[in-house]
Amino acid sequence: MNERSLVQDLNDLHASFVSSINLAVDNNDLALADRLAAEYDTEAVKMIAEREGRTHMLPLVRRGEITDTPLRRLVRKLSTARVAA
Repeated sequence: MNERSLVQDLNDLHASFVSSINLAVDNNDLALADRLAAEYDTEAVKMIAEREGRTHMLPLVRRGEITDTPLRRLVRKLSTARVAA
């Protein structure tokens, strides 16, 4: 049996979202890019929880703060660059 590792699946998920975010940015839809970055966080956490048998801990609720992630920072930088141009 040749099962894929969690890391491989997370890498594929990340690549898929990066591609979608890049397409949204290319289409100047930064709101969609931001939503996709947030959705990636949710999907990645869900994938990890399912694979680790910890779905009882979902959904994760963060009080009052938006987690800063690499994808969200990229979208924010692109948004700032587009506004400045």
